[in-house]
Amino acid sequence: MAGDRTAVVSAGLLKRIYDRCMEWIAGPYGSLALFVIAFVESSFFPIPPDVFLIAMCISAPTRAFRYATICAAGSVLGGAFGYGLGFWFMDSVGQQIIAWYGLEEKYHRVQHLYQTYDVWAVGIAGFTPLPYKLFTITAGAFHLDFTPFVLASLASRSARFFLVAAFIWKFGAPVKRIIDKYFNIITIVFTILLIGGFVLIKYLL
Repeated sequence: MAGDRTAVVSAGLLKRIYDRCMEWIAGPYGSLALFVIAFVESSFFPIPPDVFLIAMCISAPTRAFRYATICAAGSVLGGAFGYGLGFWFMDSVGQQIIAWYGLEEKYHRVQHLYQTYDVWAVGIAGFTPLPYKLFTITAGAFHLDFTPFVLASLASRSARFFLVAAFIWKFGAPVKRIIDKYFNIITIVFTILLIGGFVLIKYLL
């Protein structure tokens, strides 16, 4: 059933993916890894890049806004890639990604959102816990105007990541101590928020 497939990305799998990505961003090519993670998350990767952005900003608070720029650039370009998947390959690749997340039933309801709110729907998804990848792929499938789509993505994703960077830049050391002390709890909360985004799509659309 579609609802059952939303559990495919289990907490254990998320943790393994998270650990591997943390190894990448801690390496000599951390900025590139952050860019790639932000890029692929916009079309199919399950973990939002925010958690990796936070880790990098904490490790070097003076570079927080640089990392936010990298994250925003990767996410917007990844959103354009997701748009292309929906525009040219919706019947094959796009549908498979949506099916993997168990969101097939919401496909046409998202179309209604576009008809009602146009690119504002993309902007909301780009800033909130809603699965941004669903909106990038469907935006291409429904042939939303590409330029407004990119501008909405740029505005919402930049606002989201620069807000994170500003918070870390301002409160870097205390935030690091909190994360170190309550890492397990934060991981659980993060997983709940991630799953919650898909639950919102499932029950509110």
